[in-house]
Amino acid sequence: MQTTRNNKSRSTGRNRNQRPQARPAKNKKVSKLDPNLLIKAAQPSGQEGFQSKTPFAGLPIHEKVLQNVAAKGYENMTYIQEKSIQGLLEGRDMLGISNTGSGKTAAFLIPIIEHALKDSKFEALIVTPTRELALQIEEEFKSLTQGLPLRSATFIGGTNINTDVKTLSRKLNVIVGTPGRLLDLANRRLLKFQTIQTLVLDEFDRMLDMGFVNDVKKIIAGMTQRKQTMLFSATLEPSQKNLIDGILRNPIQVKVNNGGTSSENVDQDIIRVPEGKDKFGMLTDLFQEEGLDKVIIFTETKRLADRVSKKLNQNGIRSGLIHGNKSQNNRNRTIDEFKNGDTRVLVATDVAARGIDVSDVTHVINYQLPMTMDSYIHRIGRTGRAGKTGVAITFVD
Repeated sequence: MQTTRNNKSRSTGRNRNQRPQARPAKNKKVSKLDPNLLIKAAQPSGQEGFQSKTPFAGLPIHEKVLQNVAAKGYENMTYIQEKSIQGLLEGRDMLGISNTGSGKTAAFLIPIIEHALKDSKFEALIVTPTRELALQIEEEFKSLTQGLPLRSATFIGGTNINTDVKTLSRKLNVIVGTPGRLLDLANRRLLKFQTIQTLVLDEFDRMLDMGFVNDVKKIIAGMTQRKQTMLFSATLEPSQKNLIDGILRNPIQVKVNNGGTSSENVDQDIIRVPEGKDKFGMLTDLFQEEGLDKVIIFTETKRLADRVSKKLNQNGIRSGLIHGNKSQNNRNRTIDEFKNGDTRVLVATDVAARGIDVSDVTHVINYQLPMTMDSYIHRIGRTGRAGKTGVAITFVD
């Protein structure tokens, strides 16, 4: 697809030297992001996670795991995997920074699987900020352990806790979950943190912000037998340094990027919305162009997500919708429909910015200017994955 910066037919009032006119409503949060930072041509160098020249076959891991890796189509490691797996096999703590879609999940799962195969009492806990990310991690674990006697389970909000009780009666090697449900189970004395040796905080920048940090501290305090801790994310918040230093012990630090930049595999541009212009009409005009085959649209609020999805469907653009008010079953079904191509568009709030691993997302569209650069980086990381190039477009009112 021809990107927006070269498309002369798109005379939508954009002027890169012109600042957007803010029209803040009372009590409405206003983004302080400079829209000009969101204009960047894709410059894929092959250095952002894909692909190293080091084969998985050289790793000292179980033959069946190597077979499962090969069955997934992976021959060589990505950079984050190449630089982290060996140290994690040795039991080192780790701080890993690499853009979304660069293979972070396998980077921590492969060592965990190897430890579990060598020690029948081994348990690992993987904590994530979103339900979708938790489910994705367990799916990856199952694909890597096919044919091996290892068990995992996911514990997340929006599901029947009675089912969790039954699941916890079995021996689990890997537990994946969101903080609220994990603490709920621990408070009921169904989940015992003190027996778990390994902790992973995935998307740790989100896990250590004000929304989750107290829950994470409680989980860590309960893990009295903790021997290894791994923190992985695409972004790094400098203000969290002291907290990170208190969690990790002499860690390996792997930074494939600096934790504050967007993916080099994504062509980024903005569309300025002139005052009085029909913004939704400008959105639907985009879908007349070729190449918008699998699109995620982000909004700042659930109400606006509802409205945009409904209007897209009314205009013949089939879309699904996920946000915090949707049941987990509904969210799972919607994502499956998007993955399978039954819907062309997924409209979402930030619940989908982390953890939605859908192949071949061609475009990410921010219907509103994101509140933070961190949010922007994670959103547009849904496209341009696995070494491919994607497009990100942000509407600026």
